[in-house]
Amino acid sequence: MSAADRRVLVGRIVGLYGVQGWVKVESWTEPRTQIFKYQPWLLSSAPGQDREIKGIDGRPQGKGLIAKLPGVDDRDGAAALVGQDIHVARELLPPPGKDEYYWVDLEGLEVVTTEGVALGRVSHLFATGANDVVVVKDGERERLVPFIQGVYVRSVDLSGGRMVVDWDPEF
Repeated sequence: MSAADRRVLVGRIVGLYGVQGWVKVESWTEPRTQIFKYQPWLLSSAPGQDREIKGIDGRPQGKGLIAKLPGVDDRDGAAALVGQDIHVARELLPPPGKDEYYWVDLEGLEVVTTEGVALGRVSHLFATGANDVVVVKDGERERLVPFIQGVYVRSVDLSGGRMVVDWDPEF
């Protein structure tokens, strides 16, 4: 997948608000209201079933966020959107800071140990309470490597497509 085709999951439609087509939105952007600045949204209910939406209006409401999508004018139309993921094109996001990475940029990187042993490729990442975890797959096995820079993750070379980790290949 080329950089131009990459999408980033930024939120999800989680409920209904009122009867005029508004929806409740869960946002994973920082600050959470930033989700409304990243448009168009790519809504997906299943892989390969994306719908591009422009002109979203949104605002904080109570402890959450609500959004009004063009063409969705009643509760039934809004109900059809509940559960859909909200993606945006990667190029809409600001560049990450020093030693910061968007997960989507790490996915697909070749992972090798500090001794040069190939472990596989980054499949995906997930968050835990303590740190993020890199899931490395090589077809036969899956390894979970804590994404702690300087301890387990020694270097990330996005342009070279490689991550070097201090990790026992047998673990």
